[in-house]
Amino acid sequence: MFRGFSGLFSKENKDLRKRIYITLFCLGIFCLGTTITIPWASVVYEELGFLEIFNLMSGGGLKSFSIFALGVSPYITASIITQLLQMDIIPYFKELKDQGYVGRQKINKITRYLGIILAFAQAYVLCIFYMKGAGVYTMLKTSLVMTAGTAFCLWMGDQITNKGIGNGQSMLILAGIIQSMPGVFTGAYNGFINGSYGMGLGITFFSLFVITYILIIVGIIWIQLAERRIPIQYANRTNSAYGAQASFLPIKINSAGVIPVIFASILTSIPATIVQLTGKEAAINFVNKYIVYTTPTGFLLYVVLIVFFGYFYTFMVMNPDEMSKNLNERGGYIPGTRPGEDTSAYISNSLGKLTIVGSVFLVILAGLPILFSSIFKLPATVSIGGTGILIVVGVAIETYKQMESSLVSRSYKARRKRLG
Repeated sequence: MFRGFSGLFSKENKDLRKRIYITLFCLGIFCLGTTITIPWASVVYEELGFLEIFNLMSGGGLKSFSIFALGVSPYITASIITQLLQMDIIPYFKELKDQGYVGRQKINKITRYLGIILAFAQAYVLCIFYMKGAGVYTMLKTSLVMTAGTAFCLWMGDQITNKGIGNGQSMLILAGIIQSMPGVFTGAYNGFINGSYGMGLGITFFSLFVITYILIIVGIIWIQLAERRIPIQYANRTNSAYGAQASFLPIKINSAGVIPVIFASILTSIPATIVQLTGKEAAINFVNKYIVYTTPTGFLLYVVLIVFFGYFYTFMVMNPDEMSKNLNERGGYIPGTRPGEDTSAYISNSLGKLTIVGSVFLVILAGLPILFSSIFKLPATVSIGGTGILIVVGVAIETYKQMESSLVSRSYKARRKRLG
C-alpha cells in the first residue's frame, strides 16, 4: 500500500518535501486563525442548525466568530451553484463548460468572485442573527473581517494547490475537521466515564464508541474506493497493441460525495430559521415537532431528501447521455451494447443501482449522529459518524494517491536515468 514512500526522504525528492512543508505551514496558519476571535464580536448562540456542517469545516471557527469563521464554505457553495448553472440553466455557463481549459478557467474565476460575494452576505446575515444589540457599523466591520478571512483562506488554498500537496480548498476543510476531532473524544470520555453511567458501564460505552468510530472509518474507506468498472473496447485499438490490457469506465458507489447531505441539511433547517424570524409561537412549535430532523417525521424527511439529492446530483454530474456521446466520439463501445441510446440506458441503469447503495450509505452516515445523540444524551459536540469523517477520508485518499503517484513516477525516472 505504501509503495514508493520509502524514498520520500531521498535527495531526489527534496522538492516534494518542500511541498509538504508548505502545505503543513499553510494548514498551521489556518488552524491558528480559527482560534482568533474577532475582538468586538459579542455573540450569543443557541443552535447553528444547518450551519453545523460549515462550523465543522472551519474547525469550530464559525461558532466562536473567528477571523476564519466562514473558512472556504462560501467558495464551496459558489462551486455548487456554478455546477448547477452549467446544466443548460444559463447558456453562457454551458458554453464555458464546452470550451475546455479556457472555459474552466473563466468558470473558476467567476466562482471565486461569487464566493467572496456570498461570504459577505453570509457574514452579514450571521451578524444579524447572532450579534444581539450590535450596531450596523459593528456588523459591517465584522462582516468585512470575516470576508477578508475567507479571501485569505482561498489564497492559502491556491498556494497549497500550486506549491504544496493536494487540493488546497479540500486540505483546509480537512484541517478544520481534524482540528475539531479531539473535542469529540474528550467530550465522549467526559460524558461516559465522568458522567452518570458509572465507571464500569462508562468505560464499556466509551470503548464501544472508539471501536465503532474506527469501523465507520474503515467502512467509509471501502465505500470511497469501491467502484463498478464497465468494460470498454475501442474500434481502432487492439488488445495486443496495448499488452492485452482492457479499458474500463469506472463509476464510484458514492459519486455525489457529501453534497446530498449538505442540501438536505439546509432544506430541513430553513423552516426553523424562517419561523424564528417571524416569532409566531404556533409556527415554531409546528416546525420543532414535525420538521426539525431530530424528530421522527423530520428525520424521515431528512432521509428522503438525502436519497433524492443523491440521485439528482449524481445524474447531474455523471450525465449518461454525455458519457455515451463522449464514448462514441472516441470510437469506444460497451461489448454487447449498441452505441447511442442503448449505451446511455446501460450506463444509466448501472449508475442508478450504484446510487441506491451510495444513498443508503449516506443515510446511515448522516443518521448515526442524530440517533447517537438522542440515545445517549451527550453534548452536541460529541457525535459518531457524520459527514465530517466522509470528507476527511475522501480528501486523505486523494492526497495519498497524488503523493504515491508522484513518488512512484520519480522513482521510475531516477531508475531510467541510472540505467542510462
